[in-house]
Amino acid sequence: MLAAMPPTPPPTPEPGEPRIRDRGDACPGALRLHSADDGRLARLRLPGGRLTSRQVEILAAATERLGDGRLSITSRGNAELRGLADGCGAELAALLAEAGLLPSPTHERVRNIVASPASGLDGLGAADVQLWARELDAHLLSAPWAAALSGRFLFVLDDGRGDVAGLGGDVTLVAVGGGEAELHVGGRAVRLAGSDAPAAALAAAGGFLAAARRAGTGGWRVGELPPGYEVDLTESGVTAEPVPAPELPQGPPPSPGVLGPAALSVLAPLGRLTAARLRALLPAEEVRLTPWRGVVVAGADPARLPALEAAGLITRPDSPWAGVTACTGRPGCAKSLADVRADAAPDPARQHPGRSGRPALPVHYSGCERRCGHPHGDWTDVLATAGGDYLVDGVPTPRTALPEAVTAARTTR
Repeated sequence: MLAAMPPTPPPTPEPGEPRIRDRGDACPGALRLHSADDGRLARLRLPGGRLTSRQVEILAAATERLGDGRLSITSRGNAELRGLADGCGAELAALLAEAGLLPSPTHERVRNIVASPASGLDGLGAADVQLWARELDAHLLSAPWAAALSGRFLFVLDDGRGDVAGLGGDVTLVAVGGGEAELHVGGRAVRLAGSDAPAAALAAAGGFLAAARRAGTGGWRVGELPPGYEVDLTESGVTAEPVPAPELPQGPPPSPGVLGPAALSVLAPLGRLTAARLRALLPAEEVRLTPWRGVVVAGADPARLPALEAAGLITRPDSPWAGVTACTGRPGCAKSLADVRADAAPDPARQHPGRSGRPALPVHYSGCERRCGHPHGDWTDVLATAGGDYLVDGVPTPRTALPEAVTAARTTR
């Protein structure tokens, strides 16, 4: 008897050809668990990265009771639980629902909303887009048709500082001051009242679904629409003024440290938070996971920074762990060629590459060519090879020479 084989993925299209999606999106969720070498994986969407203190405590308990004792932060500021047993899905769903983290079983994978994590806390930005995130999430949940969006479709809400605008959103809102916002979709933009922005973002997503149906290519994201099938905002019911030659703002993410009189920013080493580190974030008015594998803690006195550092969190921009990320690697992922998390761990005795002057580029260690979870923008690419060594920005590098090569690559571009 022949063993069952996985379906052959569609070929990568040639330049200029539309991508054809001939199967459904298998992106994992809180209810649709993914099978990995280290057990089941659940991905929990957190609009704006937001968690209450009670939700933080429940997630910490869930990682200990059901998973491997750690919570992973994704490049969209969502949360992953790994090492889950095969039969724990119902118990996990009940825990999440009781915590208010599963408001809709039908929409749980489409609540992909990234928002400037320091918005409303540090006095910067043209509007508090965390409020937009909550309103947009409410619109999503109340629209039955929105459940047809792919689990990869992304809304990005930037408060004007440019920290998240470049994260590759399908629909991007940017606060521009004067109570107005820009809505960016597929390289075009319109200006509208900020009060209309969340509803317009949802309407643009509806326009994408209509365009994808017309195209017939099964596209999951706006960038996959073939030429001639752009999102028609007017058809979607968005009434606004077109913006000529629109540009997205570009700004740095929040640095580890103090954000304001009552807010702190920290990073999680390699994007993973143990249950103890999760609890070290409390008490807090609110906790926001960030796309840079970090956490913004609202309602936290700056005097707490030493305690957070003692708990193993990154609290200084010159930490050797700052800007270092990695995929799951071995032994959790069968496709990985190396234990990239072990190889990514910096030498405490080595100087951080950003200390000598300009900030160092982010660096991401990947166990295979999929490069899961890599940063956006410029970054140093460290890719494991079948022979046990690495490619650093394409340059063959012995594993023994990896620290020096990575430091040089992060500072010479």
